[in-house]
Amino acid sequence: MLLHYVTALEVRIPLTRHRISTRLLARLTAPALALSLVPFARAVTVAPDDVIAPSQSMAKTAMELVEKLETRHYSKREFDDALSSELLDNYLDSLDPTRSFLYADDVARFESKRYQLDDEFSNGNLSTGFDIFNLYQNRLEARLENLVEELPALIASMDFSVQESLSLEPEKQGWPLDEKEADERWRKSIKNSVLSLKIAGKEDDEISPVLLKRYSNQLKRIEQYNAQDVFQVYANALSELYDPHTNYLSPRTSENFNINMSLSLEGIGAVLQLEDEYTKVARIVTAGPADKQGELQPSDRILAVAQGEDGTFEDVLGWRLDEVVQLIRGPKGTTVRLEVIPAKAATPDERKIITIVRNKVKLEEQSAQKEIIEIPRGDENLRLGVIDIPTFYIDFEGMRRGEPDFKSTTRDVKRLLDELIAEDVDGVIIDLRNNGGGSLQEANDLTGLFIEYGPTVQIRHSSRKVFRDGKRLRTPYYDGPLAVLINRLSASASEIFAGAIQDYQRGIVVGSQSFGKGTVQTLIPLPEGQLKLTESKFYRISGDSTQHRGVIPDVAFPDQYDSEEIGESTLKHALDWDQITPVRHRKYHDIPSLVPYLTDLYEDRARNNPDFVYLEDSLALAEEARTAVSLPLNQEARKALREERKAKSLAIENKRRMAKGLAPLDDFLDSEDQLAAADVPAEGDSGQSGSGQEGVDGASIGSDAVSESDESEEEVDVLLVEAGNILVDAVAARSEMLASNQR
Repeated sequence: MLLHYVTALEVRIPLTRHRISTRLLARLTAPALALSLVPFARAVTVAPDDVIAPSQSMAKTAMELVEKLETRHYSKREFDDALSSELLDNYLDSLDPTRSFLYADDVARFESKRYQLDDEFSNGNLSTGFDIFNLYQNRLEARLENLVEELPALIASMDFSVQESLSLEPEKQGWPLDEKEADERWRKSIKNSVLSLKIAGKEDDEISPVLLKRYSNQLKRIEQYNAQDVFQVYANALSELYDPHTNYLSPRTSENFNINMSLSLEGIGAVLQLEDEYTKVARIVTAGPADKQGELQPSDRILAVAQGEDGTFEDVLGWRLDEVVQLIRGPKGTTVRLEVIPAKAATPDERKIITIVRNKVKLEEQSAQKEIIEIPRGDENLRLGVIDIPTFYIDFEGMRRGEPDFKSTTRDVKRLLDELIAEDVDGVIIDLRNNGGGSLQEANDLTGLFIEYGPTVQIRHSSRKVFRDGKRLRTPYYDGPLAVLINRLSASASEIFAGAIQDYQRGIVVGSQSFGKGTVQTLIPLPEGQLKLTESKFYRISGDSTQHRGVIPDVAFPDQYDSEEIGESTLKHALDWDQITPVRHRKYHDIPSLVPYLTDLYEDRARNNPDFVYLEDSLALAEEARTAVSLPLNQEARKALREERKAKSLAIENKRRMAKGLAPLDDFLDSEDQLAAADVPAEGDSGQSGSGQEGVDGASIGSDAVSESDESEEEVDVLLVEAGNILVDAVAARSEMLASNQR
């Protein structure tokens, strides 16, 4: 269970997942379901036996839920007519985001309730929400029943030589005016599903069975929904208007949540969420089986799951999140195979099979680890200690029992720091990339290893009282050169630590903008289920919130993750960034005065670093794909689009390879062995590349750095090495500044 002041990316992820899972029925309507040539939408009359109705207990739960939202949520927002209007729109969007089932006159029929839902809900009257759902459910069932019946003939009649396209912005479409307009949307969406399977390599006789099974399963699921499911959808259409981390959990969802707070996949180590009809990877758990296997990445979308080395793939498009989780979970040592659309796929038609052996993540594998890297500078190599912190952990039970050697982040880092100091390193890098957070206590204690004393975080409660925490006693601390490396997946406790180091100007923060999760949730029991409610907000000692904006690095690297897909700012109704009164604190150095100089040196290196150029080019290509507003439904045009994007990706890769003195590829190779065989110097090239040339002040660029803890030929972590270069630059610049002042 989430403790009041425990922070983690998992706090965001499960809440987002719960938020989206309440839209499960909507996810059945996403583009892959889509539509047929035949008129599926019959006039719907709801038979009394088919009506799902709320219970008296739900009425009591609704009243108490509203009371808690109004009095205890951080925003202090009243459930008034304005919010009532938003509730109607959000509920309709939750059920039918692609505007595929309900018609304009249906929406108009409920328009009279727009400013009455606040009064109804507050008084336990849930009739409007259930009326809307019953109409929606019957329309959906009618569509799916007819689709299952007509699908083989429909697929056989499709003409893929016609020049037409599918909109990728269904949310911008208005409600269909009539059955004919709705049927046309369905027809194009089904055609897109068929075309995607064809281009992905499915034979014509395989496509119909795949889709028939998919839609039959979805029909079976929608028929199993009960009043608790409907109430959860309706209640969350309201709660998520307060913020995306405030959610109503039905009794069934609460039980599952309490068993496994993060809904992470036991067995492979991945955190999932639903996006449209897809199960999407939100985060890879450090040191877990998926992380070690290395192929599964954040934002990959899972299409199908198979058991063992040769089991049959089960299509999971449109499934409930908990059902997908259950399918992927399994005993240690067993194998699961995932069919995914890679996050960096050139088109949605690309597929990849990933095989992972299930295992458990061991605590010691998530512990902080150290290494030493060498950064050439002039005629010498400077040695920098790197401490990688995957999460902010603490053995609470061991601490409560008074065990003298209980495990914690701060204890481990203190030991590693002492070892690095004994090895006479020239500086230290704290690597917080992909660290989703954890214990707030550990974030505070860890900061205390690098400052003499002082506050580290401010916590503002919904009562508007501000609590401060930090290091209260003056004790010895590491006062040597320090850098903190972050990325988009650095969240919560990571942001508190990085923000404190930045505010104290104790070290330089490098990397990309962090996640921006700056809120705290608490669980509140209700007559039925629980309410997960945002009750507090984190602020830095500078007074800046970490919410929404996250931590902005002093020197910014290209972001490896799409900031339009990952991060607090991508979530609807996320609380805004704001400020409160700062806390007086010491400033150890004048970092801001160094930042322009350090940035110039970094940019000079990056321009000549093939790996940085590759990152920039890849981000530009991903942005191009992300901003596409339609997909061609003509087979030749679709293949041409895929080949065009593959060619661009290949050109970007070969640009990097040639700059590093490696032979270019004729095509992307599926086998890692084949790729390794191609990693040889280009003909007539010695293998020395621009990345090995000397940069400003003799600092090497990227690939010349050597890790003492890794003597293999593994690819260099270019971002870590550049963080080292920047730290060395900062040390040199500060020394020069001090010498100048003394003169």
